[in-house]
Amino acid sequence: MFCEFNVFVHVNGLGAVRMQSSKDPASMEVETREHKSPGALPAKPKFEPLKAHEMSDGRVQFRKVSVPPHRYSPLKKAWMEIYTPIYEQMKVDVRMNLKARKVELKTRSDTPDVSNLQKCADFVHAFMLGFDVIDAIALLRLDELYVESFEIKDVKTLRGEHLSRAIGRLSGKGGKTKFAIENATKTRIVIADTKIHILGSFQNIKVARDSLCSLILGSPAGKVYSKLRQVTARLAERF
Repeated sequence: MFCEFNVFVHVNGLGAVRMQSSKDPASMEVETREHKSPGALPAKPKFEPLKAHEMSDGRVQFRKVSVPPHRYSPLKKAWMEIYTPIYEQMKVDVRMNLKARKVELKTRSDTPDVSNLQKCADFVHAFMLGFDVIDAIALLRLDELYVESFEIKDVKTLRGEHLSRAIGRLSGKGGKTKFAIENATKTRIVIADTKIHILGSFQNIKVARDSLCSLILGSPAGKVYSKLRQVTARLAERF
């Protein structure tokens, strides 16, 4: 004998399935549980990017750059040219401490990047070494620029007239040799007594330093020019 009946399925909130027949008053409950796959991972949390002042737990960061006596007057004249890009573009506070004779830099709550503070400190330091503001400001805009310093005695120990002649070879007549090296290697060079400062990219600084070292060791300018021409041509082919 075939008995026809309908089955209704109800799912309650606990995951139990209840099966009920319309003909039979007796009911049957079947417990089912949802099985999660063992390899399933929870969803990744999404965090907002931290702001500059939040990276240091809200603490203000400082940098101080000493002002040598011979750069005090040039700093006064070029103060607005130094102040404007630091304060308005890099969003870093800057002031001159007259008592300590130091330029003080400080991050603000709206400073977009923590590295801006160090870039500004490098910019001010490059000006103190003797670079023009137009050249030093490139440190704020480009990440690949560095300042390298060395002394003549690091290359060769020279005294008296020998040292004077070496400095003369580095500069050339009217600064011609120095300008030729700068233009060929796309660097900027400052010769302050026996100290030499070079501003540029890593590869260009190396080429300029090699040329300057050759001049210190006694090579004539013509020989250095020809070697410089070969190296710069090779660099141009590579890039």
